[in-house]
Amino acid sequence: MPYTGDVTPGGPPAVLELTAVTVTKVSVNEDTDNNAYLLRCRATGEQLLIDAAWDAGRLLELAGAAGLATVVTTHGHDDHWGALAELVAATGARSLAHEADAADLPVVTQTLADGDTVTVGEAVLEVIHLVGHTPGSIALLHRDPAGPAHLFTGDSLFPGGVGNTWGDAEAFVSLLDDVEAKLFARLPDDTWFHPGHGRDGTLGAERPALQAWRERGW
Repeated sequence: MPYTGDVTPGGPPAVLELTAVTVTKVSVNEDTDNNAYLLRCRATGEQLLIDAAWDAGRLLELAGAAGLATVVTTHGHDDHWGALAELVAATGARSLAHEADAADLPVVTQTLADGDTVTVGEAVLEVIHLVGHTPGSIALLHRDPAGPAHLFTGDSLFPGGVGNTWGDAEAFVSLLDDVEAKLFARLPDDTWFHPGHGRDGTLGAERPALQAWRERGW
């Protein structure tokens, strides 16, 4: 079945085969519909999880016997790390997060900064710091050598707008400025993005709306 990125809480995963990695997307928690993404290096089998949101049992089952080498948390809100401590204890995975949000997490073994890279086997993810939803929000960029780039955006970018800034005009401008400069200005329209909740999108589909987002203020 072609990958669409459409998943439902407790429903089957969506699996995307890229050149260097396999991406498995699941939604956990009926109330918050959080997405978690398991990346497996196709050359080595090493695995990395983006956002240990909820339901440690399901995420451990998803990882299977291969376990987890790394868990990356996109930002400090607790709906994105509810299962983190249990997964780290069960697998021995290293826990990575941006230095500005690290204090909000139960366990962090290494902090990240803008421009850092994180590896999963032979595949590389670039850390992109996006300030606004939280001070330490990040996106992770994987450049597929044979296809579109893929962005894991946490709660900083969704189809239809940037992440929630709760009416804080300064935070909204900061987030939209970063999203425009670091994502839309750098990456082509066919870049696929995978957010922390809900369905996936492409930069090309959202690019025409950037000015409208700025004018509406959210």
